[in-house]
Amino acid sequence: MANPRRASISLSSSSNPQSLESPFHSQSQGQSLSLSFESLSFLKNFLKKPHAFPFLLSVFLLLTWISLRIQHSSSRFSFPDFSRFQHTPDTWSEDDDFKANLVRFKPRFPSRIAKDNRGWLLDPISLALDSGVLGGAVTCASVHIGEIKPGAMRGNHRHHTCNETFVLWGARTIFRLENSEVGDKGYAEVIIGADEIAVAASPRGTAHALINMDPARSTWFLGCQDGIINYNTSTSDFKVWKDL
Repeated sequence: MANPRRASISLSSSSNPQSLESPFHSQSQGQSLSLSFESLSFLKNFLKKPHAFPFLLSVFLLLTWISLRIQHSSSRFSFPDFSRFQHTPDTWSEDDDFKANLVRFKPRFPSRIAKDNRGWLLDPISLALDSGVLGGAVTCASVHIGEIKPGAMRGNHRHHTCNETFVLWGARTIFRLENSEVGDKGYAEVIIGADEIAVAASPRGTAHALINMDPARSTWFLGCQDGIINYNTSTSDFKVWKDL
């Protein structure tokens, strides 16, 4: 026969699960809360004391140093090494531009592209022809405009079915054009200043590349082609120069 007292104790324990918890568990929770309050109280009292200021200043300087180190490290990986372009002089001559099939203008009034103080305005095809830039687009069957961010490149390809005319501005930019008459390199290369507007042309079958070597500013460009390029066919050569 079952003991009614034992059954009553068992039933009471089942109906109140909290009674099964160990008193040591409750005691440890209380100690943790007490330690947390004591730590907060100690921190508040410490911050009120005069010698807390040098400590806080040291922490601030440490965090600032860490932040600057992270920014410096990220900038090292964000921008490429421009040492490969050190052979390209910032100074230029009309002969350099002639070999690169390029002409440059100042954007400020008065100039050939700035007729008044509103800013510069140009027709790339007619301006290229009037300036002696040969082999550019005859018409603008395909037009594209875009951005080249610092350290980035566009082009490095050769189109066999169309001529192309470019307008470049906004940042220090290298324009490279395939030219078999330029020494052993086989190309002409010039730097366009951030305060200059350049019009250049790449005749069909001639490779070209646009490289932004400015540490901060974006290069902006407009490209005008007198033919529609089908990239599904083999009418273009890509990655012409291995050093880019």
